[in-house]
Amino acid sequence: MAILLEEINNPSDLNKLNTKELELLAKEIREFLVESVSKTGGHLASNLGVVELTLALHKVFNTPKDKLIWDVGHQTYVHKMLTGRRDQFDTLRKTDGLSGFPKRSESEYDVYDTGHSSTSLSAAFGIATARDLKEEDYDVIAVIGDGSMTGGPAFEAINSIGQSGRKVIIVLNDNGMSISKNIGGLSEHLGKLRTSEKYKDAKEKLKDALDKIPVIGRNLKYALGGTKERLKYAIINDGVLFEELGLTYLGPIDGHDLDSLISVFEQAKRFDGPVIVHAITTKGKGYIHAEKRPDRFHGIGEFDPESGKPLSSSKTTYSDLFGDALYEIAKDDNRITAISAAMTEATGLGIMETKLSGRVFDVGIAEANAVIMAAGQAISGLHPVVPIYSSFLQRAYDEILEDICMQNLPVTLAVDRAGLVGADGETHQGIFDISFLLTMPNMTILAPCDGVQLKEMLEYSINLDSPSAIRYPRGTAITESLTKEHFSGKNILVRDGKDGIILAVGTMLSHALDAADILDSEGLNFAVLNVGIFGNRFEEDYPGIQNAKTIVTVEDNTSHGGFGERFRALNSDKDVLSISWPNKFIEQGSPSDIFKRYEMDAEGIANRIKTYISNKEK
Repeated sequence: MAILLEEINNPSDLNKLNTKELELLAKEIREFLVESVSKTGGHLASNLGVVELTLALHKVFNTPKDKLIWDVGHQTYVHKMLTGRRDQFDTLRKTDGLSGFPKRSESEYDVYDTGHSSTSLSAAFGIATARDLKEEDYDVIAVIGDGSMTGGPAFEAINSIGQSGRKVIIVLNDNGMSISKNIGGLSEHLGKLRTSEKYKDAKEKLKDALDKIPVIGRNLKYALGGTKERLKYAIINDGVLFEELGLTYLGPIDGHDLDSLISVFEQAKRFDGPVIVHAITTKGKGYIHAEKRPDRFHGIGEFDPESGKPLSSSKTTYSDLFGDALYEIAKDDNRITAISAAMTEATGLGIMETKLSGRVFDVGIAEANAVIMAAGQAISGLHPVVPIYSSFLQRAYDEILEDICMQNLPVTLAVDRAGLVGADGETHQGIFDISFLLTMPNMTILAPCDGVQLKEMLEYSINLDSPSAIRYPRGTAITESLTKEHFSGKNILVRDGKDGIILAVGTMLSHALDAADILDSEGLNFAVLNVGIFGNRFEEDYPGIQNAKTIVTVEDNTSHGGFGERFRALNSDKDVLSISWPNKFIEQGSPSDIFKRYEMDAEGIANRIKTYISNKEK
């Protein structure tokens, strides 16, 4: 029973508790997290890992006056519980419910809307500069994970913060994980800091020895500051990476020891310049199933708290089908490589990483790096395949345009989680990729309507000598063929009709076919075309449109710059209705709820077509 937790309605309530009571509160919070997330789904392991860290931050700093910024933001459940939102957790990530990420519109304690990684330090620096220019007085604290530190903006921000000398407190939450296990030089450096006791022991012994010298010991300790710095270099280079960039390094410390955390945050608060606090935490801490498999419990659906097993039966996803298909092709074609941005398992690359490990490259959370690396491989005779979530691919826009498309290189972008993703909300909806990819010369966009076509399109793309992007959605795959026809680089007419035609992009085909059935029952006979391929070279490849009275385009993408807008521009002499997501950031919720709300489901599509025809006749 959560006795203490029920008494915490805002961070100031933590001041009533001593360390022992805070430790008990941490236990109650973990029990609440497991119980709550088991019913709603969400990001569990990362939140279990920051319980003490969050408690210490809110105890030491005066939020919301002090500005607390969370990188990525999926680890803010404890923060939300401590800032008056505990009673809303039954609505977490649901339609019109509590967001799974920081949201300024939700609470004054949420300083910055996040959802993507490596942005918190730049945001913190911006807020700190505004504070100083306005001569205000508050602390700015940015919490960033070691996985997010591989992102370029994080390094760029540290460079600016260190150079400026402005007071910014960086908390490095080091758990050795992002979603997949962290890799790279920075990860190795942090690993050495985690495990080294040499420097810490030597530093403490020197400090104790100087303190014991009567009268002059304190002065001698300060005079030997340079000696301690040389000692730091000589023994382990502890924190030198950050110190050389102008930050005072504190750590590493145990991120689950409340006394140590409170002490080091109070120390950091007293510094006038930039500070980095390096805290070692365990992802999934306190829940055995999450500690054993933090990757599985990073983002999870409903599960049984006792066994840790998912409540829903495991179903084949589009990511699974992609990964299996890529391996089957790659094992017989040595040109094929795969490049991941910290998501080998999540994007289906697990089987290829296991069986063809030398040809799978994980660059960490660094999408731009992944895309440029792919260009380098392609220009050297390989055919790299780069699976990245649609919303994260936005972070590599310039590299796709300049490094791949401008050089017309054979690279396949596997755009996972394209279209509406649901519960993760605005920051993760993949509804912009058609718009930004469609502007790029030499790019071929492929949109499979089902799992069968996904495999066929992957084979097709690998045989192209130019850039291509295959976009496919999150979730359970349709494993039977909706077109009953093999994809060979042409759009496929699935159904005839005399009153009009629906051009359905990718997986919108299933909704379009159902909408056509509804229309047919009401006396309107619409053909349906599977639009699986388009781009600069395929603008007129749409069989069935020549004599259609009404043409309807349907896509799981925003209206501005999408397929429908491009089609209307190139067919201005035709009667065209475009159905897509409105040009806004689509909120969180179950896909079925959101599709229905915006009339993007079969019934909504049919109703919009009927209304359009009725208005036209009037």
